[in-house]
Amino acid sequence: MAVGFLGLGVMGLPMARNLARHYPLTVWNRSTSKYALLTDAENITLAETPLQVVEVSDIIFIMLFDADAIDAVLTDEVKRALRGKTVVNSTSVTVEYSQKLGETIHDVFGGDFLEMPVSGSKIPAEQGHLVGLMAGEADVAERVRPLLHPLTSAAIYCGPLGSGLKAKYAANTFATILAAGVAETMHFAQALGLDLEAFGRVLNASPMASAYSRGKVAKIQDGDWEAQASVGVCCYSARLIEAAAEEAGASLPLMRTCKGLYDEAMEGGLGEEDMVAVIKTIAKRKSG
Repeated sequence: MAVGFLGLGVMGLPMARNLARHYPLTVWNRSTSKYALLTDAENITLAETPLQVVEVSDIIFIMLFDADAIDAVLTDEVKRALRGKTVVNSTSVTVEYSQKLGETIHDVFGGDFLEMPVSGSKIPAEQGHLVGLMAGEADVAERVRPLLHPLTSAAIYCGPLGSGLKAKYAANTFATILAAGVAETMHFAQALGLDLEAFGRVLNASPMASAYSRGKVAKIQDGDWEAQASVGVCCYSARLIEAAAEEAGASLPLMRTCKGLYDEAMEGGLGEEDMVAVIKTIAKRKSG
C-alpha cells in the first residue's frame, strides 16, 4: 500500500514519521524546511508538488491548517488524479465544507473520502496515541482502519460525513475548558503563595488528574510555553465550536468564557505559545 501525506506541521510531521515506519510514504509540505526533520526517516520520498504525492499513492492523508489551505492544495488537476484513490482528511474544517469536499471527490472525481479529525496534540501524535474520529462511508472507514495503527490508540467510526468533526468539536470543548481551568488553578495557587511544585503534586495525585492535566501542570511549573496545541490553534478551534453550537442551538457558557480568554491571549501576542500560556493573560487581569 503506497501512502501519501500532505502537510508537515506540528501534527502532520509526527504522523508522517509514524506512518513511514510501516509503509512507503511520499510527503509534501509548502515549506521545504520541514524536510530536514525527516532525513533520518526511512521509506520517505519527498515530493515537489501535491500532484506528485497523489499520483504515486493509493491513500492520501491531509493534515493542513484550514479549508483555505486545502483548497490551495487540491486544485482541479490534483482532484482529477484522485480517481480510484482514497483521501483521509484530518484537517479541522466546518461540517459543511467536509461534506461538500467528500461529495466532490467521490461524485465528480471518482475517489473515496474519509473524514478523520484527530483528538490529541503534539505528544500523542509523536507517540502514535491520537484518537481518530472517522466519518463517511463505513466500508471506506474499515478499509482505512488497518493503516491507522501507527497513528492512533483508537480509531472510532462516528457515522456519516460531519460526525467526526462534530465529535472533535465536543472533545475540543472539554480540552479547552480543562486547559483554561488548569491555568486558572495554578495562577490562584501562585497568588496564594503556594509552592507550585508541591501544589502540582497535589493536582497530579487527585481524582481529577489525567495525562492531559499532568502535562499542562508540568508546562506551567517549568515555564515551558512550546506549543503542543497553540493559542492560535485553540482560537481557530473555538471559532469552529462557536459556529457549530450556534447552528445546533446549544448553549456553551463555559466555552464562551474560554474563547474570550483565548482571544485576549491571541491579541496579547501569545498565538504561537502553548494554549496553557493563557495563564499569562489571566495573571494580567485584576481580581474581581
